[in-house]
Order: sequence, then C-alpha cells, then structure tokens
Amino acid sequence: MQGGRTNRLWRIGGFVLKRHDPAAASPLFPNDPSAEARALTLFAPLGLAPRLRAAGPDWVIYDHCEGSTWPPAADPAPLARMLHRLHATLLPQDSFRPLPNGSAALLAHAAAFAPPGLPAPPSDPHLPPVRPCPVHADPIPANILSTATGPLLIDWQCPGMGDPSEDLATLLSPAMMWLYTGQKPAEGWGDALLAHYPDPAISARTRALLPIYRWRIMAHCAWKAARGDADYAAAMQIEATAPPQP
Repeated sequence: MQGGRTNRLWRIGGFVLKRHDPAAASPLFPNDPSAEARALTLFAPLGLAPRLRAAGPDWVIYDHCEGSTWPPAADPAPLARMLHRLHATLLPQDSFRPLPNGSAALLAHAAAFAPPGLPAPPSDPHLPPVRPCPVHADPIPANILSTATGPLLIDWQCPGMGDPSEDLATLLSPAMMWLYTGQKPAEGWGDALLAHYPDPAISARTRALLPIYRWRIMAHCAWKAARGDADYAAAMQIEATAPPQP
C-alpha cells in the first residue's frame, strides 16, 4: 500500500499491516506502536479510528477502511466536528504521553530542538495550560480518510494528552499540508475550520497560539532538513511565509 513518510503498510485482504520504523521518529512526532494500538482500541468504538485486530512490538494490524484521503480543499466542517468529538472524550490522564500545554511550555519544547538559524520565536502570549484531553497530534489531511460515514483518523502513532489547539494548529499548517498533498490551505479554509469547531473558546485559543505552533512546525522542518530531507527546507519557507492567521 501507499504509505506516508514514516512507516510501511501492506494490505492483506480486509486488513492493513503497519510496520513502525523507530528511526523515523522526531522530537515533534514520536512513532510509538504501543500508543497506536491503545488509540485504536479506545477510539475505534467511537468511529474515530480503524478497528485493531492484532499488535506486536513494532507493528499493528487493523481493519482496512474503504475511502480516500481527505481532499485538502473539501469543506472542513466535518473535520472540526470530528476533532471536537475526539477532544471531548474522557480518558485517564495517563492514557497517552503528556504534551506541552500552555504557551511557555510550547515555546520551550520548540526551542529544545530548533536548529541554529531559525527566525526568532514569537512573543509569549502567556496563556496558561488547559485541562489535557486526547489529541491525535498529527491530523493532517493525509491521515484522515473520507469514508461513507464521514472522516476517520488514521496513523495514530503519536497521540497524547494535551491542548485541543494542537490538533487544530497542525491541521492548519501550510507546511504539513504541502508536504503530504502538494497543496496549501485555500483562502478562508482555516477560518472555516475554526468557525465550525464547536468550542469557540478553543478556536480563539488556537488563533492566539498559532504563531507559536507555526514556529514549532518551522523548527521541525528545519530539524528534518538538517538530516537530509530536502523538501522540508521548502516546507519551512512555506510555513515561515504563511499569513499570521488562517
């Protein structure tokens, strides 16, 4: 099967075998098969993930779901509602890794792996942490299937407990969308995504934190480019020159 940039996939009848490559992990996007297995177990019954069938130290097998990757220009309203359903799920706080939460923690996390030469970080808006909730942490269009029953999240190798703004900001990232689809968000697409997210306070928080999230994506792209992934250098420039708001 056609896979992403991180792991290998094989379709076997009605199932998908996914083999995780530990060397593909980055400071921003871990690659944890046990976390993926746990996420599929928890979220498949909610219609948010494929059904897990088996798992091992570096692999998972789950149901193949009919559908195509989410078109980047499609109406983002179903994505906003899907992410809100995920974020509203009540789980123990130790269900997944803790994510940086609050503006100071986000800036510190990005600075910890930002290579030299990156533009100066944005100013700290001094936003405190929010109560952590389940976060996919990589909900780019390539990790969302368009199915007959609506959008479905795949590639759960880096979930966490954190700020729901993280998922919205990642989905809004021009660099991440371009890397996986060759396209950038259409004008007004990001505004529509945030307008349809059912919690206006989180939408407003996402806007306030977006400069930091974008700087962190730039740091990630620079980190990858320094390790030989040339297209990440172009992606960093795309993120750097994006409008300050979606």
